[in-house]
Amino acid sequence: MKKFPKDFIWGVAAASYQIEGGVNVDDRGESVWDAFCRWEGKVDNGDTGEIACDHYNRYSDDVKIIRQIGAQAYRLSISWPRILPEGTGRLNQKGIDFYDKVIDACLAANITPWVTLFHWDYPLELYYRGGWLNRESVNWFADYTEVIVDRFSDRVQSWMTLNEPQCFIWLGHGTGTHAPGLQLDISDQLRVTHHALMAHGKATQVIRAKAKTTPSVGWAPVGVVRYPATEAPEDIEAARRAMFGMSGTHLWTNAWFGDPVILGHYPEDGLRQFGKAMPRYHDADLEVMNQPLDFYGANIYNGLTVRASEDAPFEEMKRKPGFPLTMYEWPVEPQSLYWGPKLLQERYQLPIVITENGLASMDWVCEDGKVHDPQRIDFLSRYLKQLHRAIEDGVDVRAYFQWSFLDNLEWNFGYKYRLGLTYVDYATQERTLKDSAFWYQNVIRSNGLI
Repeated sequence: MKKFPKDFIWGVAAASYQIEGGVNVDDRGESVWDAFCRWEGKVDNGDTGEIACDHYNRYSDDVKIIRQIGAQAYRLSISWPRILPEGTGRLNQKGIDFYDKVIDACLAANITPWVTLFHWDYPLELYYRGGWLNRESVNWFADYTEVIVDRFSDRVQSWMTLNEPQCFIWLGHGTGTHAPGLQLDISDQLRVTHHALMAHGKATQVIRAKAKTTPSVGWAPVGVVRYPATEAPEDIEAARRAMFGMSGTHLWTNAWFGDPVILGHYPEDGLRQFGKAMPRYHDADLEVMNQPLDFYGANIYNGLTVRASEDAPFEEMKRKPGFPLTMYEWPVEPQSLYWGPKLLQERYQLPIVITENGLASMDWVCEDGKVHDPQRIDFLSRYLKQLHRAIEDGVDVRAYFQWSFLDNLEWNFGYKYRLGLTYVDYATQERTLKDSAFWYQNVIRSNGLI
């Protein structure tokens, strides 16, 4: 059996907009995703988060599901506009009450809440005031963080500031495929990034200054993984260059986000690459971004093989015909859960938390009333074996959060894809634990893989 460290944390994850529903009740304000879902053609099938998994009303039963699975921790996010309907100022007590109930239900079930402050549901009213393009967004986010910390830090110790800034910036403000649906030039995307990273830093300062219990603070960026074709030193160096070098005029990168936050500066090759497109900033901005963190979170689903090249820093290898793909058409690459944590820790010298990992599979309720998802079990088993290998090789991995404990709204794909351990019938809201939920239950119970 491949045993994990005795204090290893096994968890599940979800996000507010994807599961809660209840968008028009109890004085919740609108988010950019509410507006985006109304934009014809932007979300598959015209799906919205209006009801989603109805977690707003079914949170108690959902916490029981998490307990049944055996997860020791639940990574949840808080909806900013549910707490502050206009994004700033007026507090919505009913929103506070909801998260009070969720957190208390988790603690009563011996499940530790890990709270993400921002998982993309940006307040619509603040978007109308410039959103992340407005430098005031840094202070807006800090003020929101202070409200959350004041209300919940007596029971919450583990915090994440931003989820996948690469996604909400590049997809939301570059390609326009995510909310708020903007297609900005690279200079404005860089401005948005600068403000988001400052917001992360300000929020971290607030947590450390205001928390009522000793906090553990991190974040949850995309882990953009590149791994070596062989374990020859030159191929490993090529993977290192591919993971942290800047190439192209896009923001699907580790270093442009991780370096300012952890190392206190933007990567030099990125500054050269973006040149005059960079917004003006002060050294003090970088000091705000660069706050001490307790862990480096990474959402890792796949990667890409590279090898050494005589003509370039690395060469991306083409996948073979018929390479395994998930329903999302994402490649199945278990090695990413070895090399991703290994190279991220090597660069940033922080404990690693896998804040998301999972797959979209072909799931339905079978004639026997069960949901058989052997591909998910095989996928998770392969990935966790590679994570175990990383730990054996000395990588300090503290926790693993499976995405997700429920099928849910998969952003612009609506309800087309299912990534949950639990099947959700969106018409009836009936939940059915899949075979993978019981498999994961056994993994957690034994703290290892057979």
